[in-house]
Amino acid sequence: MRNENMTIGFSNLKEPTMRITRSRAKALGSSGGLPPRHPSVRQDNKQGLGAQGTKYKRSASDENNPVTTSSTACQQPKRRAVLRDVTNVLCDNSYMNCINRSKFQVKKFSDKRNSKVTPAILVKRLHHEDRKENTIEEAKEVKIEKSQEHCSQARFKDHTLTHPSKYITPAQCGFVDLMPVNRSLPTGIAVPNTTEKDETKVCQKQEGSYSLVIADIDSKHKDPLMCSLYAPDIYSNLHAMELDRRPSFNYMEKLQRDVNKGMRGILIDWLVEVSEEYRLVPDTLYLTVHLIDRFLSENYIEKQKLQLLGVTCMLIASKYEEICAPRVEEFCFITDNTCSKEEVVRMESLVLNFLGFQLAAPTTKKFLRRFVQAAQASYEVPSVELEFMANYLAELTLVDYSFLKFLPSITAASAVFLAKWTLDQSNHPWNPTLEHYTRYTALELKTTVLLLQDLQLNTSGSTLNAIREKYRQPKFKSVATLSSREPVQSLF
Repeated sequence: MRNENMTIGFSNLKEPTMRITRSRAKALGSSGGLPPRHPSVRQDNKQGLGAQGTKYKRSASDENNPVTTSSTACQQPKRRAVLRDVTNVLCDNSYMNCINRSKFQVKKFSDKRNSKVTPAILVKRLHHEDRKENTIEEAKEVKIEKSQEHCSQARFKDHTLTHPSKYITPAQCGFVDLMPVNRSLPTGIAVPNTTEKDETKVCQKQEGSYSLVIADIDSKHKDPLMCSLYAPDIYSNLHAMELDRRPSFNYMEKLQRDVNKGMRGILIDWLVEVSEEYRLVPDTLYLTVHLIDRFLSENYIEKQKLQLLGVTCMLIASKYEEICAPRVEEFCFITDNTCSKEEVVRMESLVLNFLGFQLAAPTTKKFLRRFVQAAQASYEVPSVELEFMANYLAELTLVDYSFLKFLPSITAASAVFLAKWTLDQSNHPWNPTLEHYTRYTALELKTTVLLLQDLQLNTSGSTLNAIREKYRQPKFKSVATLSSREPVQSLF
């Protein structure tokens, strides 16, 4: 009887498969199938496990069919469910569905990818080939631009007076480019591969449109003693030094009272003869005059000691310039023993202490050697007369006190200017090569050249003829006897 009542009660109750709301509870209550208001936790757990157990035992086709009757649920035996089986039932099925769907999507994507892979590769290859062609064209354009720049720096090698191999580029000479480089290439024209031969041809064509004549006087000197690599730096230093170690040009008027310009000229004229007697190099004579003027610029001296000063300065210069300098006794002997050895040694100590043993000086001879070399570049065969004439004119300025107001570099450049004009009046004596190496234009040399021409012609009637007699000798080509037929004033 008890079992029948339980069966009837269970048959009237439906399995709670969804959430019970008030409306559903009211509907279930009217139909008589309302579950108890306070069911036990144990019953709820058993009912949930039983329902899930039934789901686990169903086939895959019945998974989505809801439970309609309670009799079918009660007919199945109760079984304790394992937590792994309960929790992973739907997950396993959903996982399989996900795998199937992902496989289907991968298959679709692979089909699409396979359908588009060929044109994509072709497009990439085409882009790669286009980029490769563009880089090749850019490289060719850069190469041609470099060749044009190289050609623009090259300058004329053909001139009527100079040898083609002696020219240098304006970049080496410090000149500004006279013609701009055309860097724009015409569009629509194929650029060929430019080799070194093609570049040289282009350079030769462009070189024909320039006329800049600046000879490189240091290009062919193989002698390491010439210091051709360092010559520009050396002479730049000399140009700076001639301003620092320059004697005063008016010390006769400001300081000296017992000595005048004539006495100085007589002393130097006599020292020219002494240098010839002992066969001293010209640098010794120039340095001797420079030391005398520097000492007289700041030290008062009596006229009785003037010859002693001259002999002592020549002794110091000989020790500095000569390989085998004359002894002190020889200089005392040349003065007819008017100067003793003790006096010479004492004066030598006085001069050296005043100069601070700084004997190196940029004399006219140092610049003259460089400027004559630049002037010889306009001759196919070096002219010996040009060198002797320039040396003759430069030595004439040693005797004249008025030339102290000019820098040694200006005096040397003016001597080369007048020497070229004296030997050849058919061409202008000044050219871009001399202007570059001397750093002076023809107009800047006008005053010095005119004064130097007066010395050459001896318009003042000076009786100091040691230098003139020296250069009248045949070993100097008798350049002292030459003079220009036309005055130099016509050039300015």
